Amino acid sequence: MAVSSPLIVQTAKATFPKADLSIPHVSGGTSEAAMAAINKALLHTAQQLVNSQGSLEAPGSEMIGYFELKTNEKGILSLSMYNYAYTGGAHGMTLQKSLTFNASTGQSYTLAELFKPGSDYVSRINKFVAAGIQARGIDTLEPFKTIAPDQPFYIADRTLVIYFGLYELAAYVYGFLYFPISVYDLGDIINEDGPLGPMLAND
Repeated sequence: MAVSSPLIVQTAKATFPKADLSIPHVSGGTSEAAMAAINKALLHTAQQLVNSQGSLEAPGSEMIGYFELKTNEKGILSLSMYNYAYTGGAHGMTLQKSLTFNASTGQSYTLAELFKPGSDYVSRINKFVAAGIQARGIDTLEPFKTIAPDQPFYIADRTLVIYFGLYELAAYVYGFLYFPISVYDLGDIINEDGPLGPMLAND
């Protein structure tokens, strides 16, 4: 397997009244077109997060955007972008959007695209989520039934991390709820041409 160098990930700053955003910007890949596609998606996601937070007109309102790099190896880039905004009330709201790319082509992936066509990845992942809820004693707002087919995720090393937003599964006090699953526990249904394929390799 060819060695793929990590991309260069830098921080682009965007500021406007009451808001300070740090947006990832990538370079250093083998394809300028791929870099352009990735950067366009990152900028679009930052804008989506801003728009989802609503108005900053209330006194004391503020917004902060930031990101965390999760994987930048083996030709795969996976990261999470966050937006915290206080617009009044008891506390602010943090949104998270994660993106996973093929560094050579710029393609971004949905959860379904990580797995072989026709595989019942939803029910497989549900078992890990249900076990995690029970093991950690999470008091869910409603009994857990299933993830969405396009449930948010990111890839960290050899782990697929499924997560739920604030209020989505449990009360605000729980924050984001993360459920890490080893790629080896999903190996039989992983699409080897997708971003989890390289993570299965013992190199």
